[in-house]
Amino acid sequence: MFKKILIANRGEIACRVAATARRLGIRTVAVHSDVDADAAHVAACDEAVHIGGAAPADSYLRADRILEVARATGAEAVHPGYGFLSENEGFAQACADAGLVFIGPPPAAIQAMGLKAESKRLMGAAGVPLVPGYHGANQDPALLQAEADRIGYPVLIKASAGGGGKGMRVVTQAAEFPAALASCRREAQNSFGDDAVLIERYVTRPRHIEIQVFADTHGNLVHLFERDCSVQRRHQKVLEEAPAPGMSAERRRAMGEAAVQAARAVGYVGAGTVEFIAEPQPDGELRFYFMEMNTRLQVEHPVTEAITGVDLVEWQLRVAAGERLPKLQHELAIHGHAIEARLCAEQPDANFLPSIGRLEVARWPAHVAFARHPDGPAAAEPAPVRLDAGVGEGDAITPHYDPMIAKLIVWGADRAQALARLDAALAQTHLVGLHSNVAFLRRVVASRSFAQADLDTALIERERAVLFDAAPPPLPWLAAGVLAHQLAAEQAAEDADPWSRRDGWRMHGAALRRVELELDGRREVLRLQRSHDGRARLALGDEAWTLATEPLGGARHAVRLGGERRVLAVYRHGERWHVFGADGAAVLTEHDPLRHAADGAGGDGRLSAPMPGRLIALLVQPGDAVSRGQPLAVMEAMKMEHTIVAPRDGRVDALLHAVGDQVAEGGELLTLVAAELAGRGDAG
Repeated sequence: MFKKILIANRGEIACRVAATARRLGIRTVAVHSDVDADAAHVAACDEAVHIGGAAPADSYLRADRILEVARATGAEAVHPGYGFLSENEGFAQACADAGLVFIGPPPAAIQAMGLKAESKRLMGAAGVPLVPGYHGANQDPALLQAEADRIGYPVLIKASAGGGGKGMRVVTQAAEFPAALASCRREAQNSFGDDAVLIERYVTRPRHIEIQVFADTHGNLVHLFERDCSVQRRHQKVLEEAPAPGMSAERRRAMGEAAVQAARAVGYVGAGTVEFIAEPQPDGELRFYFMEMNTRLQVEHPVTEAITGVDLVEWQLRVAAGERLPKLQHELAIHGHAIEARLCAEQPDANFLPSIGRLEVARWPAHVAFARHPDGPAAAEPAPVRLDAGVGEGDAITPHYDPMIAKLIVWGADRAQALARLDAALAQTHLVGLHSNVAFLRRVVASRSFAQADLDTALIERERAVLFDAAPPPLPWLAAGVLAHQLAAEQAAEDADPWSRRDGWRMHGAALRRVELELDGRREVLRLQRSHDGRARLALGDEAWTLATEPLGGARHAVRLGGERRVLAVYRHGERWHVFGADGAAVLTEHDPLRHAADGAGGDGRLSAPMPGRLIALLVQPGDAVSRGQPLAVMEAMKMEHTIVAPRDGRVDALLHAVGDQVAEGGELLTLVAAELAGRGDAG
């Protein structure tokens, strides 16, 4: 076994690898960029070395610098994690040339599976089922259009060198194809340095099911069953679970054998994932097609660990060190059910735009296990709740890297128990300081489709009304939580200084407090009345309730409103109150009547960048007439393209940036003149 390894990555996967290495007695070396000097993965390792600037191209993609650090620190092997250089055959070969072990597959296997078109030709020759499509080398746009017409719409354009949903577009009719192809190629070039694409028939209501495979250098090759990754937004996974619901033993065996066959066809070694598109048939079975192979550990590997009792990182280390697989196929079995939720800094209601900022509050579920893995047999029960995180309270999510905050993994004896545990764990996850998808994930988990395992990649769109138009918890409860927090703070001050008591005593009558709160753009005035005897009433309009509060420590408060009691967690961030409860969460703004609120009367026609990024396309010119919803510009941020559309009809007045400019969040991109004003101008 190795004595020291270098982890060529950052964030939660670097922390995850370091945890297993520490358990095995292996010393670890971290590498970090300028902005990651105090990051969690740096603290998780025994040594850390600075390798460059914040941009990945200046640090985590610097193969030469990483190898230099590995040699200087005496590391024997390099673990690439996922992303960055993990599927770069050139880096794998450079490690070998430098006398270092690359903890991953051979360069030839990475190369064979790295280009989707080439891998599909190989899989076809190996007898693995394929989706009908075009995987050729000729990339002439006219030919690609002709092939799409031949296959029949809808078709899927996919970057040949890509992954993670980048460089992928669904096209429903021929007229949309040229623009979709151009956008797909731009994103592929920016993300992978290669704009080649392939065209496939788009399977309607597809399920995304993948098989975890593992091979050693002694000819042993196994699969560790399947994961269902169908719940996606923007072609990127949101929730993953294992085993896949509704999978028959016969279909599981067939898909497992096909995955092993695919890995064997390229001489695979180490951990890999063979991804399939599965199409439900009238008889209830699944017809499956090879999609791609990820030649690395997957983000969702913890659900496989939970149901098999296997530490996949430990297997990676042992196989890379030349050992045999710890278990063969007949020794592997499924135990229970596991689900993983990706907690991301993003705005679901704004088409999942990534969010940046500081995690002012990061509170996790009680009794959570941090990257803990069972060491016993497969029948040993894993931790009910596990958290893999690369950031914590006080850390910042920057525009330089992926916006994932953490992964929350739950295990249950069956899917129903896992679902209940996931909802409870998400309810106890409190993130303040930036936008996150936690509340959205709770709604997905509670949706009819997910609860009943009616899964496909369009689940989020199909359940849009439930997922995006959900009402917040009732305002009286939210206000009661805010007041409970304020009263607890006042009581603490009174205990420290009895001359500062504000317990509501008045010589004549009760004490009255007026609180003005804004929720979802609606402002309401609430009144708190406190009597001499300590009783309190909360009133909203013509309704009133008795109110009793009890601090439970920290941000938690027991609140009794009328005849009901709830436990709420409340955090203040600036003028905003974040209230979390079992039935949901909401953000309220406290309105100060003495402060002038200049809300503006309809806006000044300026369009701003929703987040920091690079302007990669301007689709209009000054003087152009535009209609509401028309694409105006395209920005690239966090490796994804984001289209800026016109909020109303009008005319472009001025372009304030050029293609290639880096634009800060809130930076003005262009100005519009409203349609009625544009008409007046034209009329003279």
